Amino acid sequence: MGNLVPVQANARPQAIGEQQYLTFLLGGEMFAIEILNVREIIEYGALTTVPMMPAFIRGVINLRGAVVPVIDLSVRFSRAPVEVTRRTCIIIIEIDNAGERQDIGVVVDSVSEVLDIPGNMIEPPPSFGARIRTDFIQGMGKVNERFVIILNVHNVLSVEEMSTLSDIGRHPGEAVALT
Repeated sequence: MGNLVPVQANARPQAIGEQQYLTFLLGGEMFAIEILNVREIIEYGALTTVPMMPAFIRGVINLRGAVVPVIDLSVRFSRAPVEVTRRTCIIIIEIDNAGERQDIGVVVDSVSEVLDIPGNMIEPPPSFGARIRTDFIQGMGKVNERFVIILNVHNVLSVEEMSTLSDIGRHPGEAVALT
């Protein structure tokens, strides 16, 4: 599948009130997710497409014997699909789905770095003007005089919502499981 990079192995102890975030580029914008949600980063590889899925589900990958759905984050944000380059990668994110751990991959243009962002440098999500749904935004981190959009991965990757969306395009009686 490619080179595996365990992310948390390099995590440093952090000061009280400071969180570590993995930053990445998507469509020229900088986004971040809490490092505690990131399981690993893998290079973009062959995906198996699943028929009749919404456009934001690129397909599935085999990650050490487990079937992991891969979401195109750009399409999830109602934008054009990520254009695959040599820097394109998949971030494997661990989420809680009804008390069970589930891995979901997200395709991004490139991964940038792990940043420590103190809590006092994070503003609440904007009530308007963002180019993505406001419930997808956990906050706006100030880093080097710029804002980084900190994503709420539980809303962005809501298995229940994505499952409902995938049902819209299917005929009754058909079932496609993502896990």
